[in-house]
Amino acid sequence: MIPLSAYVAVSGILFVTGIVGVLVRRNFIIVLMSIEIMLNAGNLNLVAFADHLQSLGGQVFALFVIAIAAGEAAVGLAIIIVVFRGKIATNVDQINLLKW
Repeated sequence: MIPLSAYVAVSGILFVTGIVGVLVRRNFIIVLMSIEIMLNAGNLNLVAFADHLQSLGGQVFALFVIAIAAGEAAVGLAIIIVVFRGKIATNVDQINLLKW
């Protein structure tokens, strides 16, 4: 049996990797993938603690998070396609299309 601390450590490493990817990289797709990594780290924590506490609540909540992440990815990719078609910018720092 793998201890709970191992799951929490792996989740922490995944979350920090996602934060570094969002803060350091400036490509749209890399930023979206980093956000997905952070959501998966949260899901790993939810499922690990649900197993530790012998409850299904964390697993059900993780399924909702997966559904929301799928919607977020679809909307994010749609925005990226619109930006790339207009040849506005390919860098997160250069885009000001969504500002007032």
